[in-house]
Amino acid sequence: MVVTERLTVRTHGNNHIVDLTERVAEAVARSGLEAGIVALFVPGSTAGLTTMEFEPGTVEDLQRWFEEAVPADREYRHNLRWGDRNGHSHLRASLIGPSLTVPFRERRLLLGTWQQIVLIDFDVRPRQREIVVQILGE
Repeated sequence: MVVTERLTVRTHGNNHIVDLTERVAEAVARSGLEAGIVALFVPGSTAGLTTMEFEPGTVEDLQRWFEEAVPADREYRHNLRWGDRNGHSHLRASLIGPSLTVPFRERRLLLGTWQQIVLIDFDVRPRQREIVVQILGE
């Protein structure tokens, strides 16, 4: 059986990290499925999904790492072509990827104690993001 839901999240852009764990856990619990996987996907090319320990220090460390690894103030060919100054956003999102799969059992996500599901919005402006949540199981 497959159950599909959509989550909507407002973001600030510029490496804004949003914890989705509780909302995903609620979707799994509502699904009526006991065991399986939940597949998450964010449409678009300037946001990504991953897991992390969602606490202020780790959030700041990850945001700083993105700025050091793919600086916003560097000249990107994407910016030259489109003029939207978000070339770095596309590269950062490519590094993280748009999808994530998490197993569940007894209607509960099988995450580690300090592991949360997060959306990272790399774009240069606030956005309303949609996350597709497909729950597959029995």
